[in-house]
Amino acid sequence: MSEQNYRRVLGIVVAMCILLAVALGYVLLRDDRTLATDDNDPVIARGPAKGPDATAQPIPATDRAAEDSVPNLTPVQLSPQRLQAIGVTTAVVEMKVLNDELRVPGNVDANEQQVSYVQTRFPGWIQKVFANATYQYVRKGQALFTIYSPDLVSTEQEYLLARQNQNAFTHDMHGAASKEGDWLLQAAADRLRQFDVPQREIANLEQGGKVQHDIEIDSPVSGYITERNALPNQYVQADSKLYTIADLSTAWVYANVSQTDIGRLKPGNAATVTVDAYPGRRFNGRIDQILPQVDPMTRTVRVRLVFSNPGVVPKPGMYVNVTIGVPLGRQLVVPASTVLQAGTRQIAFIDHGQGYLEPRVIEVGPRVDDRVAVLKGLRLGERVVSSANFLVDSEAQLQAAMGSFAPPPPGAGAAAAMNAPAQQIEIDLSTEPEPPHKGANTVRIRVTGADGKPVAGAEVSATFFMAAMPAMGMSAMRDAATLADKGNGLYDGPLQLQTGGTWQVTVTVQRGGQTIATKQLSLSATGGM
Repeated sequence: MSEQNYRRVLGIVVAMCILLAVALGYVLLRDDRTLATDDNDPVIARGPAKGPDATAQPIPATDRAAEDSVPNLTPVQLSPQRLQAIGVTTAVVEMKVLNDELRVPGNVDANEQQVSYVQTRFPGWIQKVFANATYQYVRKGQALFTIYSPDLVSTEQEYLLARQNQNAFTHDMHGAASKEGDWLLQAAADRLRQFDVPQREIANLEQGGKVQHDIEIDSPVSGYITERNALPNQYVQADSKLYTIADLSTAWVYANVSQTDIGRLKPGNAATVTVDAYPGRRFNGRIDQILPQVDPMTRTVRVRLVFSNPGVVPKPGMYVNVTIGVPLGRQLVVPASTVLQAGTRQIAFIDHGQGYLEPRVIEVGPRVDDRVAVLKGLRLGERVVSSANFLVDSEAQLQAAMGSFAPPPPGAGAAAAMNAPAQQIEIDLSTEPEPPHKGANTVRIRVTGADGKPVAGAEVSATFFMAAMPAMGMSAMRDAATLADKGNGLYDGPLQLQTGGTWQVTVTVQRGGQTIATKQLSLSATGGM
């Protein structure tokens, strides 16, 4: 054969191979579509059939996607060796008194309830100033300045005149003159008190009998002068604010608390303030008020605290660290490692003993140190898995996918699941036809006790499971049969298999709602895919 003929024959062979491959792909694609859309051959079933004529209903694609996004709560049965290999440890659900702490920044400010102003109640000229510096400390009753006031001098003169003339009035038989002199003296003394003249100045006026031109004005409180407007030779009116004096022995701290945490606080909660400038020192206080406003820029709420400030160590304007105690009361608590975050749900595995672990959806509260409060889902005294939760969840998903475990009903516990070996209950399964095929079948199960006597009056079900085969475009399939009691330990019922192939079968025998025996086996069905 010439080289030219050889190339021509080779090209024809290659073209035929390509055509055959395209045709085969088209046939396979059509079969897959037919399989996925056949109503009598659903891909995924919602659950076991409810009657002899009932068949599993397919789940729409949208529902299937939604279910795939939420982890299945599948119990798991692990051997002691497997539990040790993956490092499973357990803890007991306890009741404890929890106290949380909230750490936030804050700023020191003067206590507005201990701020006083110094003013005169009469106009005049300031003569001498004794308290002449801002932030000078003054004591209550200490002289601040002297002032000369014509109005005050006039009132002093009236007071002295009333005293001099009190004994000069002639007394009549009814004592009217004496009463008039007392009234004039009392009126002059009242005007001096209304001018807020210190009592010592009035005493000096009575003892000396001379008008005091310069009157000393005393500090009404003890504290630091935060504002000073009194100057020598200054004329002041009655409304002039001359001094602002703040008592800093107690101080306010404004803490900035996030709006997400403000609901945990209330007035009276204990708080501690620390200052970076004084390491090791702690100042104790309490929440005085939660201000009714949220900062729109930082989304925080200002919380006002009151605390003792001996020596004025935290000074107004200073940045401080605030720790607020949050009492949570008595709560059910578990180790924080117990909670497995599965999407939008929190899950804990309940240890029923003998390697039987049950997943349960729970609702958790705040975390305190290495423990977390449980609001719903757990009971006091239950034992939960406290480590390797992710590995336990993986084991549960794997066992569910392989159909190698049929979980007992809620509350059955590990004792019920492990009851079959203890009682040596025998389960014999057969089908009609034998072996089963794709389509309608009949499942027969005979249940006998350890003594060989038939077990009657039980509830028997058989679940057929086939894992997903992505390479062939097939999702996981599940068919179930509920069997009727035919007497003498024999139970049978119809079963509709979706396809041929190898099925994982789980037989469950219950009595009174409790699982008394289970059995797993594999069956091969005929009929093709």
